[in-house]
Amino acid sequence: MHSPTEADACAEELRAALAAHGITLPSLGVDLPTFASRCPVRPLIALGNCNLLTAALRKGAA
Repeated sequence: MHSPTEADACAEELRAALAAHGITLPSLGVDLPTFASRCPVRPLIALGNCNLLTAALRKGAA
């Protein structure tokens, strides 16, 4: 199982990579149900609401 620090680090790494392309996802964070899972997999990263995600990707592509 992964620690909260590892899960947060994954989310921050993705946030930084997106920011390098001008994309900001305000709701980006660790998906708590997968983090709480007993399966030994990396927690998923929640990207946020679909309407915010679409707008951010369009802004980053412009």
